[in-house]
Amino acid sequence: MRISELSRQSGVSVPTIKFYLREGLLPAGLPTGRNQADYSERHLRRIRLIRTLSGIAGLDLSSVREILAAIDDDAVSLRDAYQVLDRALYLDGSETLGRAAVDCARTEVAEFADALGWSRETSASGGEVLAQVLAGLRSLGCEADAPFFLSYARAAEQLVVAELDLLAGDGGAEKGPAIVRSVLFGVALSALRRMAHEHHAALRFPLNAVECGPVTGEMPDPTGR
Repeated sequence: MRISELSRQSGVSVPTIKFYLREGLLPAGLPTGRNQADYSERHLRRIRLIRTLSGIAGLDLSSVREILAAIDDDAVSLRDAYQVLDRALYLDGSETLGRAAVDCARTEVAEFADALGWSRETSASGGEVLAQVLAGLRSLGCEADAPFFLSYARAAEQLVVAELDLLAGDGGAEKGPAIVRSVLFGVALSALRRMAHEHHAALRFPLNAVECGPVTGEMPDPTGR
């Protein structure tokens, strides 16, 4: 397909596609003439992957480039590619929270991981984020501890096992789709929590009914007269 058709099918503008080509995020098409090239389904899938990482996951282009490089490198295993994704999603706020507070939370999170039977090494990046969450909560006066997140951990474990079971259908080899699923399932989990929060917050804290009289421009009499 020509670049105009690639743009139509992907929903991404031609200038943006050319930007991806210049930045090396999208492989070059097959040259067919001066300043012309043909593109394939491979390019369409690549654009959708880029848009998922940069749009839904909100990653900057340098992180997207690093993840794409891991996907393209046959020497990088799927497990290593997941770690690259985790690093890209990780935001360090330890300097703002204070080293001592985060160090204390790290110890607690490590013990929590041990209690769950999770390896400290393989879950290190997630553990660091959870430690910063705990330190952040405590800095706001909320004395939460790691076991508070036990229900989160159990739910997350069930979801991840179900996610990884999908790899059996792929032969367990194709990194691109696996990385996309990981990103989208993470976003879905966050969205479901937000939906549940909105629902239960509305039940617990209903809006007060306000009686509205005719719009006259005059303030109502608080005495009711």
